[in-house]
Amino acid sequence: MPKRYADAEWKGALKEGTGTVKVESGVLDTGYDYVSRFETGPKTNPEELLGAAHAGCYAMFLSALLSGDDFTVNAINARADVTLTPGEGGPTITEITLTVEGNVDGIDESKFLDYAEKAKTGCPISKALASVPTMNLNAKLLS
Repeated sequence: MPKRYADAEWKGALKEGTGTVKVESGVLDTGYDYVSRFETGPKTNPEELLGAAHAGCYAMFLSALLSGDDFTVNAINARADVTLTPGEGGPTITEITLTVEGNVDGIDESKFLDYAEKAKTGCPISKALASVPTMNLNAKLLS
C-alpha cells in the first residue's frame, strides 16, 4: 500500500494568520484561517477535511463489505459531522456523527444496519479516530 501525504503551512499569529493545505495528488490546494475554523468563513478547516476523509473512507468500506458478500451496491451516500469543542487543554474533537443512506439491492433494513455498524468500527479512518469520545451512526436503507 502506498504512503500518502499532505502539506500545511501557517503564517502569523493564531487569529490574524493564514495557512494553506495541499495534498499529494494536487486535487486540493487551499487556504484556511482562524475565522473558518472557529467561526464561519469561506476557507476550509481541519475538521471539515477530517470529515471528508472519514465520510469517504466509510462509504468505500461499507461498499466493500456489502459487495464482498454479493450485494449489489448502487450508491452509498455518507456524511461526517465533526464537533470541535473548546476545553481547558485546548479545542478537542468530541463527537463525530456518520450519516449514511444506502441504495443496495437484495438486502433488508436490519441487515443493512448491521453492515453499516461494522463499517463504522472497521474503516481505517474510524480506527484512527478511536479516541473521539462519541461516534454516532445514523443509517438508512433507501428503497
